[in-house]
Amino acid sequence: MKNAAVGQHLLSGALSGFGGAILLQPLDLLKTRVQQGDSALNASNTTIIWRTTKDIIRNEGIKGLWTGTSATLVRNVPGVALYFTSLTYLRSIMAKSPYFAAHQQHSRDSSKTVLPKLSSQGNLIAGATARVGVGLILNPFSILKARFESELHAYRSLSGSLLSIARMGPSELMRGFIASSLRDAPYAGLFVVIYESIKRETSKIVPAYFIPTAYAVGIHSFSAASAGAVATMATHPFDVIKTKMQVRSEDKYRGFTTTVIRIFKAVVISSLNSQQRGAAGFFDGASLRMSRKILSSAIGWAVFEGMLLFMQT
Repeated sequence: MKNAAVGQHLLSGALSGFGGAILLQPLDLLKTRVQQGDSALNASNTTIIWRTTKDIIRNEGIKGLWTGTSATLVRNVPGVALYFTSLTYLRSIMAKSPYFAAHQQHSRDSSKTVLPKLSSQGNLIAGATARVGVGLILNPFSILKARFESELHAYRSLSGSLLSIARMGPSELMRGFIASSLRDAPYAGLFVVIYESIKRETSKIVPAYFIPTAYAVGIHSFSAASAGAVATMATHPFDVIKTKMQVRSEDKYRGFTTTVIRIFKAVVISSLNSQQRGAAGFFDGASLRMSRKILSSAIGWAVFEGMLLFMQT
């Protein structure tokens, strides 16, 4: 990509990340609060979410639902910008290869887009590679975001908190990265494949009666929301593991394997005395993450592709 194109992608991605972070922070906050604890006794996911929401509003007011927004912006604005830019860069390179370029019938679809088109395999690899790469670079900020959203850490400033984490060494800065990678690689790969497929098929079914820009935004939003829903549920257990590793300080949550074992024990206990929620512990906050991913995907991809279309026309 040329420098001007890189700048356009970074700006579009940053605006996308900013909008999603501000609008959807309450869902992120609730998800972290729900996931940080051990599986609750005899309580449904809905009950836990409702109880957590009431506690936050009672103690902090409505504005408490936006706790950690500054840390989310520090993580998500550059994160989304880098992800979209690196994804487009990878796709532009891979599109030149006959192994990854879109098949002839796919290249003629009518969906309005400025992004390079790849085969399903190409989209899977590009999405997974870009997401994990960005996750590696920004993992310290992911930890910061999770801990600001959790009430288990009394952090006061972003810079001071980041220095505090850094002083604990590289292992602390990379805490939860394996779980993040196992979540993000399949999520991003599946998302891009499903997104492009739905966008292509929807553009064939839905006639372009509307204003071209509105039509494109509608197609992009629907495709992204649908892809986000499927990819989220497929990868959610790793999100639970990541959150516990990044916000809990006990030794049993320091390693990936020990964290999995700790959560899995709930399954055994559940089968013995029905006191724990068992396997449901791996899906704590699933409805919140699902809602957030659907909305953020719809907003993010519509803003990103819409801005690119606007700037390049």
